[in-house]
Amino acid sequence: MHPRPTRVDDLPAFDAIIDVRSPAEFALDHIPGAINCPVLDNEERRIVGTTYVQVSPFEARRIGGAMVARNIARHLETRFSDRPKTWRPVLYCWRGGLRSGSFVTWMRLVGWDAQQLQGGYKSWRSHVIERIATLAPRLPLRVLCGPTGSAKTRVLQALADQGEQVLDLEALAAHRGSVLGALPGTEQPTQKAFETRLATTLAGFDLGRPVWVEAESRKIGRIGLPDALLLRLRDSPAVEIAATPATRLAYLLRDYDWLGDDPQRLADKLGLLKGLQSNETLAQWQDWARARALPPLFEALMREHYDPLYARSQRQNFARLTAAPRFETDDLSEAGISALARRIAAG
Repeated sequence: MHPRPTRVDDLPAFDAIIDVRSPAEFALDHIPGAINCPVLDNEERRIVGTTYVQVSPFEARRIGGAMVARNIARHLETRFSDRPKTWRPVLYCWRGGLRSGSFVTWMRLVGWDAQQLQGGYKSWRSHVIERIATLAPRLPLRVLCGPTGSAKTRVLQALADQGEQVLDLEALAAHRGSVLGALPGTEQPTQKAFETRLATTLAGFDLGRPVWVEAESRKIGRIGLPDALLLRLRDSPAVEIAATPATRLAYLLRDYDWLGDDPQRLADKLGLLKGLQSNETLAQWQDWARARALPPLFEALMREHYDPLYARSQRQNFARLTAAPRFETDDLSEAGISALARRIAAG
């Protein structure tokens, strides 16, 4: 029996999804749940590619074929040595070509019903783009707005805890969405990996129920929001959290207290605001950062940077905010946030 084409929609029927691309390719993005069993590692792929260009395609295939054979043998002897005869894996490479085809051939010779994903990773990528473009305009979004320190992300998490549907874009992007938003010890995903996460999340929503989301700008750190989602976000009904300035400052001091752990790094981050604030203002803020004086720093950042930025952004991007219900609060403790989420969900 010859291998038959398998489409993206068929993936749930398989026991395993195997990505045979190099570890570097896998790290950029991959099908959720896939395991990486490369037939060429990063250095081997570089050697084969260089040989293809500088010597000849034949010589590249001769060298690469030996490497692929050794790697497939190693995977069969180790990773898959305990798989039963009934095991059904699906394999993919970049375009569904030689790399996955070679591995599928050997697996089928062993006796497994291995299949090759038609079109490889590129077919998955097309599926992701199409899914976002199709689902984003249909999302029944409810947009949480409010100036910096309004605990919007924590309110989203509280809504999720209470059974509401939530699209946490900052969690998907691994970034808090501001100049100080990088998460300690956490790298952002690539743009493609973010979109894979996003498409997978969107597919899980019940479009008959509201989906709560935080108001975001076009970029979250280095991640850009797809146009279809950004347009839907800006055209959806909004609610505004109106916490008092003192409450917001107290929340920020709790939520971002880790910024005081590395004063020079914080000062360097503030330097990215050059051109948006006067040199004198930035010098004062950086002095406070180096001295770990977070209360005056955060209060000044709120008043002179984030609040004006929020006002401009909301006027430009969320026209429906003027008619949005406001939920006032002076309590952003954990209990206060839970209570606020319940009020918001009840409308």
